[in-house]
Amino acid sequence: MGMTLTFEEKYQAILEKDSSYEGLFITAVKTTGIFCRPVCTARKPKKENVEFYSSPREAIDHGYRPCKVCRPMENSGEVPVGFKQLLRQLEKNPNNKLKDEDLRDKGLEPSTIRRWFKKHYGMTFHSYQRKIRLNTAYNHLNSGKSVTHTAFDTGFDSLSGFSDGFQKIFATSPSKATNQVVLNMIRITTPLGPMIACATDQGICLLEFSDRTDLETYIKKLSHSLKAVLLPGYNAHLDQLQGQVSDYFQGQRKKFTLNIFTPGTEFQKNVWNALQDIPYGETRTYSQQADLINMPRSVRAVASANGKNRIAIIIPCHRVIGKDGNLRGYAGGVLRKKWLLEFENPTPSLFDY
Repeated sequence: MGMTLTFEEKYQAILEKDSSYEGLFITAVKTTGIFCRPVCTARKPKKENVEFYSSPREAIDHGYRPCKVCRPMENSGEVPVGFKQLLRQLEKNPNNKLKDEDLRDKGLEPSTIRRWFKKHYGMTFHSYQRKIRLNTAYNHLNSGKSVTHTAFDTGFDSLSGFSDGFQKIFATSPSKATNQVVLNMIRITTPLGPMIACATDQGICLLEFSDRTDLETYIKKLSHSLKAVLLPGYNAHLDQLQGQVSDYFQGQRKKFTLNIFTPGTEFQKNVWNALQDIPYGETRTYSQQADLINMPRSVRAVASANGKNRIAIIIPCHRVIGKDGNLRGYAGGVLRKKWLLEFENPTPSLFDY
């Protein structure tokens, strides 16, 4: 599985601020005594002043201190503290309507908040708030509340304003929306970078690294295939997912107990089910996977189905490798695949390549 990074590759990665290298190495700067993550926006040091370490702990052991700009001791893509409090407030009371002056009262600059939400959620903060309220309204209607009570309970000033906003998102009136499928979406931070997760009330539908190039298109296609409305916000499945993913990256979970919802062909479902049978810390080849589903001549089709897996880590397609022992393509990047395999099984004899 030859994927060892050279000094030149690492140095090029920090010059390009390439997020696919997050969690794979730490940059230590001899002249300043600090260490950074690959995407740090601080001025880049000269080659002769750089050395690389595999983890923040290793850099600290060699006398370096963490950078205050990129905060390498935190999970990659961690929500800034002030923003985190804001998100918690919205989760606790999604019916709040915070205006720019409310943000300034909290010591937050509205333009900074706007840029952060646009980058990480693809929408402004005020649009995020509005969609959170509409998600809450949909849940109220599904539980049997009247349209009038729902409108005013979720912070809308008038029935007409509520109906117009609801119609724009759900393409139907509030009174006819109880059978609508909602695809909730959240952002999760991990040591390898932020991930996007989606779920309906049937279970988890998607978990992917947020820097996947075609992710926005991928989510739209999923929403279209489910005939679902995509809205930011939690549901019970996403709450459970966030906790179990956190446990996994802390080394406290080897098996997931989640409801997953994976629309696909019968062949794809068989492949994805077989993936979940690969034990933590072990690998299988594509041909072994084909044998396990009793289709030994369908190795390429198995590989294609693996590539269409929408739920990274939970359905562990990273545990499948080539017959020659080399890593193959992975939507999150081959370097992340290598990291996950070594994280699950750090045995030198297995991964010393």
